[in-house]
Amino acid sequence: MSGRILVVDDHPLTREGLSLAARATLPGATVVGVASIADAMVAMQSKPAFRLILLDFQLADAHGYSGLLKLQHQDPHVPIVMITSREEASLVEAAKALGAAGFVFKSRPIDEIAAILKRIVAGGTYFPSEIAASPTIAAARARIADLSPAQNAVLLALADGRSNKEIARDLDVTEATVKAHLTAVFRRLGVSNRTQALLAVRPLFEVDEAPTR
Repeated sequence: MSGRILVVDDHPLTREGLSLAARATLPGATVVGVASIADAMVAMQSKPAFRLILLDFQLADAHGYSGLLKLQHQDPHVPIVMITSREEASLVEAAKALGAAGFVFKSRPIDEIAAILKRIVAGGTYFPSEIAASPTIAAARARIADLSPAQNAVLLALADGRSNKEIARDLDVTEATVKAHLTAVFRRLGVSNRTQALLAVRPLFEVDEAPTR
């Protein structure tokens, strides 16, 4: 049960606590801790690949779920667990819709977090059931359920306010590829332009910034 686990959190004490839970999940595993998405992407370039990523929702170099998008694009195979102190249904539903493997509250005891992580490493998922689902979020999730990972990535980048040129650069594809993905997204959502697409999925991507951690 060895391997590598990446912990991405900009608070040193929280990062250490999550590292303890990660070591309990995979005894003998190497845990790499970083404080930003940029550093996480650098760490992911090394080998072997990580078996699990714990990702703080609120980081200085991420907006909404843009950090999740970037790490998914870097390695679409590694399960990513969102970690946050914000116990909000909209965040849980959005993470599930965007392909996260789990969503864990920082208020949970370390041994409970470790148990959840073991479930995810074994191929399962975990999303808090005690947070009531939002019908609005559920409807928005259904609209993008059939999108491919690449189409999801483009839609999230669009929701982040990026132009086609910026999306192409960030995802390392051509602008023509971005346009093709957008056309497919528009068709799936039943819309004809960017503004309508954003309105259709607004509940998933318009995440308010919390004043505190």
